[in-house]
Amino acid sequence: MDRLPAPALPDWLDTMVPFDRYVVDIGEHRFHVMEIGEGRPVLCVHGNPTWGFLYRKVAAALTGDPVRVIMPDLIGLGFSDHPRDPDVHTLENHTEWLGRLVDLLGLTEVTLVVQDWGGAIGAGVFAKRPERLAGLVALNTVLSEPKPGFKPTWFHRFSRMPVISGFSFRLVGFPQVWLAMAQGDKSSISGDVSRAYRYPLRSRAENQAPLALARMVPDSMEHPSVDPLRRVGEFVRAYDGPAAIVWGDRDPVLGRARNHIASMLPQAEVTRTAAGHFLQEEVPQEIAAAIRRVTLI
Repeated sequence: MDRLPAPALPDWLDTMVPFDRYVVDIGEHRFHVMEIGEGRPVLCVHGNPTWGFLYRKVAAALTGDPVRVIMPDLIGLGFSDHPRDPDVHTLENHTEWLGRLVDLLGLTEVTLVVQDWGGAIGAGVFAKRPERLAGLVALNTVLSEPKPGFKPTWFHRFSRMPVISGFSFRLVGFPQVWLAMAQGDKSSISGDVSRAYRYPLRSRAENQAPLALARMVPDSMEHPSVDPLRRVGEFVRAYDGPAAIVWGDRDPVLGRARNHIASMLPQAEVTRTAAGHFLQEEVPQEIAAAIRRVTLI
């Protein structure tokens, strides 16, 4: 596999990601990947609307440990390809794309670290490659289908409102400009950190994924994401390997899902924190400790 050069970054951002950066062509799209370290692979998968930057503090906290931290940007986000057609953003497509990256990187004995949509996408990859999964660390995520009669969150209801959702997501840059509102400590995403999350999707023409990934969340049991989520749930419930859960209890989107995730992974030690949705910004040391427990056993 050839590693292609990563796009140049402005100096203020480049200094914030002191990692090996490269691009991998999976055929249909190109992934931007950051990594650091040597040893057991730790694949860190983010969600909507962030990018691998979200894991930079976790990677820094693991400096010196015998692990190789790999932080790809999901297609449509960060510095990976930004498809102009929003309809390509399906859970099955994202799972297929990330799976191709895992194959091309030749990853085995992987510790999978997931948050937000990274949970369903990442677990979906290893549901098809179970022999390659050696550990799982779940952070404020979803790993199964919704229950019948569920009600979508306000955020996901808003994403389906005609006209205003398209205006807010694509033209105003919501939710990138409001990430701090999902945090326990609002100051954890401010200044250049907030700017770093907005920067990759600064072009309106390429800012398709945040709205499309919000709409990828089921609003009914007939939604096309339900079946792949059900398969992910079956895989996670059957998984009996090393696992850990680190949870931000002040997450306004997924905070209440902690007990459900814990019931799916009864072997996992649960670390509760006062962090919000993007807990990697607030409690990186706790996440790094969970990765060590799962990986270095």
